[in-house]
Amino acid sequence: MKKRALQILFLLIIFFVGLALPAPVRAADSPPGPDRFTSVMVDITLHQWWLSAWKDNEVSCSLWVEHAGLPTDDDVVIHCGQELYQQWKDQSKPCGEEDINLCKGYYWLHVRDKAAQKEIPLALPEAKVWVSLENCEPDSGGWCTLPPRLILTAEEPLPNYAITRIEGVAGTDKFQCEGAHCKFQLNATRPEGITLQFWAVSTYGDTSPLFEANVRVISTEHDDNSILSRWYVDVLSAQWTGKPNASCSQSWQSFPPPDGLPLWLTTPEASEQLASNLPYAYLAGNLISQGAVDVEACVDGGLAQDGSVSECGTLAARPAVAEWQNRFDTLIFDVAQQTEVPAQLLKNLFSRESQFWPGVFRESEDVGLGQLTEDGADTTLLWNPSFYKQFCPLILGEDACAGAGYAKLKADQQALLRGALVRSVDATCENCPLGIDLTRADFSVSVFARTLLASCEQTGRILQNVTGKPAGQVASYEDLWRFTLVNYNAGPGCLGDAVQVAAAASPDALTWGNVSGIFSPTCQGTVPYVEAIAPPGP
Repeated sequence: MKKRALQILFLLIIFFVGLALPAPVRAADSPPGPDRFTSVMVDITLHQWWLSAWKDNEVSCSLWVEHAGLPTDDDVVIHCGQELYQQWKDQSKPCGEEDINLCKGYYWLHVRDKAAQKEIPLALPEAKVWVSLENCEPDSGGWCTLPPRLILTAEEPLPNYAITRIEGVAGTDKFQCEGAHCKFQLNATRPEGITLQFWAVSTYGDTSPLFEANVRVISTEHDDNSILSRWYVDVLSAQWTGKPNASCSQSWQSFPPPDGLPLWLTTPEASEQLASNLPYAYLAGNLISQGAVDVEACVDGGLAQDGSVSECGTLAARPAVAEWQNRFDTLIFDVAQQTEVPAQLLKNLFSRESQFWPGVFRESEDVGLGQLTEDGADTTLLWNPSFYKQFCPLILGEDACAGAGYAKLKADQQALLRGALVRSVDATCENCPLGIDLTRADFSVSVFARTLLASCEQTGRILQNVTGKPAGQVASYEDLWRFTLVNYNAGPGCLGDAVQVAAAASPDALTWGNVSGIFSPTCQGTVPYVEAIAPPGP
C-alpha cells in the first residue's frame, strides 16, 4: 500500500470570487426543503356493490370501488366497518340450500357502474444544486496547476420561476450567494476534508433539498519541498458533475490517495494492458479434459491419476492457457468503464477464484468466474438495490418486484432469486463446445462487478456500525477494498468480528496489517486470498 505524508497546515478558507464575501445566512441552518405538488383530474370508472344477507336479501352495506373485481378486505373494513367485515369473513360461504333464505352470511351483488373523475396528486420536479470545479488545468497526475475554484450551480426546472440565492454551511461557517451561482476559492483542508452543506432558494416559495459534499484540497503552497504551487481536489457528493469518483469512495466517504492508486486498483487505458501469461494448472486441466489441448505426445494424456494436470500436460496446454486467461479482458475493461470497479481488481479476482474457468469449481457450490454462492447472491441482491431492480422483474415479474426491496420479499421469493442469480453465472453446459456457455460466461462479468459493489456497501456499513464513524474516517481507501474482499470471500461474520476486535484494541487499528493478524482460525484462510488479489505494500 502506498504511504504518504501529507503536510497540511490549514483548514479550508473559502472566499467568494468575483463578488463580495458571502453574507451570513439569515435562514435556519436546515432548509425547509421542497414543497411542490399539483393535481390532475383523470377519468375513472366506479363500480357499485351491495353486501346483502342471504336470510332476507337486505342490503347491509353499499359501496363504490374503483378497481375491477370483487371488493377487497380493505374495501369492506373501510366502507362497512370492522364488525360487519368480521361477520362477512366468518359466515360468508357459498349457499348450498334450496331455500337461500336458510343460508347464513352475505353475498355480493354488482349494482351498476358510472363514469367519474379523480384528482391525482402530482409531485413537481425539485430545484437542484450541482457541484463542479473551474480554473483547474490538471497535470498528468491530476494536480491543478492553477488555483482551482469550487462552483455551486442551482437549477430551477419549473418555468416562470427562478433561483434567488444559494445558502449553506462550510464546516462551521455559514455562507450565502445571490443568484444561481456560488464560487469559492480553494485552499488546503485537513486530510479528512471538510463538509459542505448547501441548498437553493426559489421564487416558487420553497428550497431545494439539503445537499452535502465532502471536499478535500491538498496544496503545495506551504510545502518547503515544492517550488511549484499545485492543488489536488477531491469532491465526494451525489451532486458532483466532474470526473467520476473512485469506486465506492462516495459510499465510504473515503478519499483515494492523491499520489496514485496501487496497480490492483486501476483500470488501464486499453484492455490489452490487462493481458497476463500465468501457468494456471486448474485452467490447464479443464482445457485438457475438454479436448482443447493436443496431448498426444503425453503418455499420461496430460493428466495425473488424481485428475490434476501433469508436467507434460502443463507444457502442452501453455498456449491455450495463455489465450484463454485473456479472452475476457475486453469485457472486463468495458464493465469497469460502466461500473467504476477497477478492471485490474476484477481480473485479479477471477484469477484467484476460478483461474478464468467459468463453471463449477471442483464439484463445489461455488460457480462462475468469481465463484458465486447463494450467500454471495444474497449479498448482491440485498446491498445493490439498483441491480436488484433490474434483475428481480426478470425472474418474479414486475408486479412482485414493484415497490418491494429484496428484504421485503417472501422467503420463497428470495430463494428463487438467489438460485436464479447463481445459475445465471454458471456457464457449465454439457452440449456446448468445451462444456462452457460462453455467452453466459460473458454476461457474468457484469454480475460479479455488481456483486463487488454490493460487498463494498456492506463493508462500509459494518465498519460504521462498529466504530460509529463513516468507513473512510477509520480506514484507508486501499484497506477498505481489502476488507471488501474479505467480506466477498469469507463473509460479513469474519470481517465484523475481526474489525470489532481491532477497533476495541485501538481506534486507529483498522489497517490491513493489524486486522489480518486477528482473524479467527476458521477465517484465517481469507488472508492469503486477499493478498493474492491486493498485494500489500507499494
